[in-house]
Amino acid sequence: MEVIIKKDYEAMSKEAALIVANLVKNIPNCVLGLATGSTPIGLYKELIRMHKNEGLDFSKVTTFNLDEYCGLPPSHDQSYHYFMHDNLFNHINVQPQNIHVPSGTAPDVDAFCEWYEDEIEKAGGIDLQVLGIGGDGHIAFNEPGSSLGSRTRMKTLTQETIDDNARFFAKKEDVPRYAITMGVGTIMEAGHCLLLCNGEKKAETIARAIEGPITAEITASALQMHPQATFILDEPAATKLKRYDYYKWVYDNKP
Repeated sequence: MEVIIKKDYEAMSKEAALIVANLVKNIPNCVLGLATGSTPIGLYKELIRMHKNEGLDFSKVTTFNLDEYCGLPPSHDQSYHYFMHDNLFNHINVQPQNIHVPSGTAPDVDAFCEWYEDEIEKAGGIDLQVLGIGGDGHIAFNEPGSSLGSRTRMKTLTQETIDDNARFFAKKEDVPRYAITMGVGTIMEAGHCLLLCNGEKKAETIARAIEGPITAEITASALQMHPQATFILDEPAATKLKRYDYYKWVYDNKP
C-alpha cells in the first residue's frame, strides 16, 4: 500500500492522471475501472487535457464504471451514465462499444449484475480501478456492513449517503434509495486500486481506512489487503494520519 500526499486538489488530480496515463501508454488496450462524484473530476479534466494536447489515445481502452442509481435512465442529468459522458467520454476518443456503466433500469437486476461480472471477466479483468471514498468510509456503494467479499449487486443506500447526495437533486425525496454497485470483492480483483481523497472533512475517515483495522464498517479498509493499492490525498485530507511524515518521506525518497 502506497500513500501519496500532495499539496492540494490540483496536484492530487495531476498525480493520479499520470498513473492512469502511463498505464494507457504502456498497455493501449487496458481496462479502466472508473468512479463518479466530485473527487475524480480533476483527474478526468487532466486526462482530457492530455488527450487533446499530448495525444493520449483511448481508442483501444475498455472502461467499467463502479455503480449507478437504480431507477434513473441514462439521459437523467444525475445518472452516472450522464456524468461520465459529460465529464470524460464525450471529450476523449474512447469507443462507445467499449464503455460499460451499470444499468439503473435493468428489468432483471440480478441477471444484469451477473452479466456485468461476466463482461469484466471477458475483458480480462480490470487493470486499474479509480475509487473515491464516502464520508462513512464506503467505496462504490458498498455501505458500512457490506461483505468484503461482495460482488456486483443492488444495494440499499444509507441515510447518510442519501443526505450527502441530496445536494445534486431538486429535492431530497428525488434521491434514489437503491443503486447497482460493484462489490468489494469485485473491486479487490483489479490489478491496481487508485483511491483519491481530498478535503479535511474526510480526514478522519481516510485515516481509519488506511491505518485502522480492516472492517466491513469502513469498506475502503479492505484495500489494506490489496497487493497494489495507492491512496492519493491532498494535505487537508491527510491531517489525521499518524504516519504522515513517513508517507511523505517514502514518496520523496523513491528509488
